[in-house]
Amino acid sequence: MMNDPSSNIPKDHPRYLSLIQREVLVKGYELGIVNLNGLIAHGRAEAFDYLLGETTHKFALKATEAAVAKILLAKDPVFSVNGNVAVLIPELLKEFQDISKIKVEINLFHRSLMRIKKIKNYLEGYGIKVINKDDDSNTVDIRVIKSDRAIVCRDGIYSSDVVIVPLEDGDRTLALKHLHKFVIAIDLNPLSRTSISADITIVDNLQRFMVNLIQIYKRYKNKDQNYLYSLLNKYNNEKVLKAAENYLRRSRKLKVI
Repeated sequence: MMNDPSSNIPKDHPRYLSLIQREVLVKGYELGIVNLNGLIAHGRAEAFDYLLGETTHKFALKATEAAVAKILLAKDPVFSVNGNVAVLIPELLKEFQDISKIKVEINLFHRSLMRIKKIKNYLEGYGIKVINKDDDSNTVDIRVIKSDRAIVCRDGIYSSDVVIVPLEDGDRTLALKHLHKFVIAIDLNPLSRTSISADITIVDNLQRFMVNLIQIYKRYKNKDQNYLYSLLNKYNNEKVLKAAENYLRRSRKLKVI
């Protein structure tokens, strides 16, 4: 675990939460959990969140509701975690795993067993159960993509039916679709390959998504399957992405943040 990064940030700063996320990621880099490229990727995503007013919109909530329905109906869902995800939402991920029993798997583009071990130890420090071992004895190379993200856990992503992929890259989303996985993506860019390729895309900040995911899951966990299937049947990812794109295109009168 890391020290509280909020101590040096004035609480009345208009972008307080955004600045905390930056500090958390920098600390994660210093711990060897976050890759330097992950800092650059976060900055790119942050620009889209700025245009969204750093708030959750109806199109994101609609997608989150559909995602909850699919997770509840899934036989073997997996939450995929990289370095950025690990340091940004450990408490929220722990809470969600407690109520959903979802598997958590570490999957990295800049991969090494040492870095996986550091991330695993970090997550386990929050009480999160991680299925990765300290060696590659439980992994499979899916060989659909050339990067190390092709290396997945045999009892995790490889055997899953639903994969939640926050802060994802387009190549692996396409690879997961090639393997007939149902992909739930969290991506602030509605025009990315990840967003377009996924079955359900939540155009929202990861931390806001997790808060909504937990709240909606608690409300829906006792719903009957017919209700959940009806939510999914009504859902249209293309319309949700179009609504997000239209909002971004109209974001001319932005509040000063």
